[in-house]
This record gives sequence, structure tokens and C-alpha cells, in this order.
Amino acid sequence: MPKLTEITRDTLPDLAKVGGQKFDHGHAFVLSGGAGRTGAARLAARGAVRIGAGLVTLGVPPSAQMEVATQITALMLRRVADCDALIAVLEDARINALCLGPGLGLGDDAADLVDAVLGDGNLSSRRRIVFDADALTLIAQGGARMTALNENAILTPHGGEFARLFPDIADRLAADQVPTYDKVAATRDAAARSGAIVLFKGAQTVIAHPDGRASFHAAMHDRTAPWLATAGAGDVLAGFITGLLARGFAPMLAAEAATWLHVECARVFGAGLIAEDLPEILPQVLRALEA
Repeated sequence: MPKLTEITRDTLPDLAKVGGQKFDHGHAFVLSGGAGRTGAARLAARGAVRIGAGLVTLGVPPSAQMEVATQITALMLRRVADCDALIAVLEDARINALCLGPGLGLGDDAADLVDAVLGDGNLSSRRRIVFDADALTLIAQGGARMTALNENAILTPHGGEFARLFPDIADRLAADQVPTYDKVAATRDAAARSGAIVLFKGAQTVIAHPDGRASFHAAMHDRTAPWLATAGAGDVLAGFITGLLARGFAPMLAAEAATWLHVECARVFGAGLIAEDLPEILPQVLRALEA
């Protein structure tokens, strides 16, 4: 079994951007839900552009187009009316990272979008995908969706989402009679079953690759970050990961670096943090890493 690695500042890759033009740093695409449900996707997209993706586009249904257009500047907007429109958008090979789930909804339209991504060869070595929030629930509801995943996919469940995706593994983890079966073992089993990288969120976040590699970050003691317990913080984490994927970082490394940066942003900002603050404090954190 590969060893378990702790994610620390010393394990981070070099995150500095070096030269080039915007497409040299990737194009991330974040799908939004409908009118009144666009905030989560906008948070994810803001996180992706702050962490250095060259371009970030929000794909929005017609009902949300004006809502989103009045809220963004550095981000781009693309109208996505249905799964056929999404497939057409993804014909652009320069889009190399996707984020599905934040505020997406659980209706048939949202399910069709997830199916369009899973069934159209998008999980290739040139395109990596973060599945978060509602997309995780939709994957849990459709057994065939899980089988379409591979190591270019990252699943980012919290405890409840993990239980929906992997109910038997969650039950075993919760069982008092199996004290040696911990969160690391559960996350490894989930990654092996799904074929995807699994980032199991919490005060102790565990990340596992299907090949058995695993890492963890404990937001405890000198790394405690209680202000992260706020709505939208997970959407920003998904955006951080997506932005790093767009920049070309390998999925496991992107998930690990984003996890550390997410906590560090909360620690640097401190009391009063809300989700919108995380992308805005990130430049300060990145500058400190370069010092």
C-alpha cells in the first residue's frame, strides 16, 4: 500500500505563473444553475481565475444569463441552453478543465448536462473535471455515471455526499465495531471503486487516488480554520482545484495544493470570513509563498 502523505507548505508545487499568454495557462469552464442559483458557480469561477487559470468561462442557462452578466467582469459568459449546446461548447479543445455541480440543481436538465459530460469523451488526458455539490448527488443517483469516471475526475464530497455516493463504505466507517477502518481507508476504497480521485472534505480532509496513493490535511491545532464553516466555502475549493487543473497541474497535485491554500486563506483572513473573501485573500497567500 502506498504511504500516506501529509499536505504541508513543503509539499506544494511551484505555483508561480511564468510568461506566456492567457491560453498558455488554460481555459476553465464552470457550469451554473438557473436564475437565483448562480452564486455557487460564480464563487467557483472566481476561485479558478484567482488561482491563475488563463481564462474562466461560466456556462449559464438562458434564464440566468442577465443575472450572471451583471455580476461578473474578469469572468467570461457563454449561454448553454441544453446538453447539445454544452457539447458544442466543449468542441473547443482549449477548454481543458471543467467544474460541474455548484448550484447546478437536481432536475432532468442538470442530469442531462452531467450525462453529456460523462458520455462524450471529456475525461481524457487533456481535459480534467471536478464534480462537486449537486453533480455528486446526480452521480449517486445514476449507477452508470460512476462507471464513466476515471483518474481525470475529482469528486469532492462532504460527509453527507460521501454517504450518498458510497453508502456501504460510509456505513462501515461509522460502525463502532470496526475501529481500524478510518477515513483514510474509506477514501481509498471510494477512489478504487469509482476510479476517480476522491477528496473527502472535513476538518481532516483526505485525498485518495485510484492507485492507492493518499494524502491528508488536518485543519487542527496550529492549522485550525473554523471560519471555513460557511456557505460557499466548498464551492471556492472546487474552483481552486479547477483553476489548477486548467494550468496543467496533475489532478492529485491540484487537489492537494488547493486544499492547503483553501485553509491558508481562511487562516490569513481570520474572523468574519465569508466565502467571497477566499478568492480575494488568495493573492496575499500566493505572494507569501513566493517570498
